[in-house]
Amino acid sequence: MRLVTYRHDGRIHTGAVVGDERIVPLDGIADAAELTPLLADPVTLARAADRVAAAESGGPLGVADVELLAPVRPGKILCLGYNYRGHVPDGTDPTANDPDFPDVFVKTPNTLAGPAEAVQIAHAALDVDYEGELALVIGRRARDVSVEDALDHVAGYTILNDVSDRAWQRRQSQWALGKCFDGFAPLGPWIVTRDEIDDPQDLLVEVVREGVVTVSQSTSTTIFPAAFVVHYLSTVMTLEPGDVISTGTPQKLAEAQSDHRPLAPGDAVTVRISGIGELTTTFIAPALVTPTEAPA
Repeated sequence: MRLVTYRHDGRIHTGAVVGDERIVPLDGIADAAELTPLLADPVTLARAADRVAAAESGGPLGVADVELLAPVRPGKILCLGYNYRGHVPDGTDPTANDPDFPDVFVKTPNTLAGPAEAVQIAHAALDVDYEGELALVIGRRARDVSVEDALDHVAGYTILNDVSDRAWQRRQSQWALGKCFDGFAPLGPWIVTRDEIDDPQDLLVEVVREGVVTVSQSTSTTIFPAAFVVHYLSTVMTLEPGDVISTGTPQKLAEAQSDHRPLAPGDAVTVRISGIGELTTTFIAPALVTPTEAPA
């Protein structure tokens, strides 16, 4: 199933997208305004699947008729840096330079943006860049889970654009400020449930900027696969339903790397992942700030 959270007529609903992007409402099956309880309960999820299976053509609304929101509001957004192997010459061991452990960082709640939201480039931003990533959505609480059982705790997969300001990243050893500007984590457009993806390590991740493909690489080239990442993180913290784990971005293609241009107002970036769909984010100028009136 492709599960969505959306706004229509001033109210927030959950649904499933079927066929020609028609929406089957899931109101009444779980909390109408939140997918997380549905993802966390196998019985409720099965009821949703039954409703979707019984819908011949979806509901009266299409995706174009509603505002898609971030499919979940995660308690934690955990991200990986440097998780894809780059190109190596023939005869070279591709694993030779693999790190021993994942490079993990967090994005704070203010970064979350829906698939229909434009991202404002803040006045303080200096070198805004994009990172198209496969994201895992936790469905069952995970604590000290084995690699073999790890994916049983994943409800599904979605897309995250790990927007980053490279200049702010370079200012210090910790990446937080470069990763955590408002809106720097567009998420969506939906969650594809785990049963729809045979192997998360066999998906093509591509990024298109202004009509040009700048990233194209398979998740088969990740250093730390999804199951290991869930296992590894769960040894430190309890992963809760709705939490999002973004699994890193492939390197840009050589031409895009050599022609780096910071994102500017009016630019658009599309991240597309086979089996999941695509997430397009438009970047805009910052809103005008009205000076605060001085006290009388």
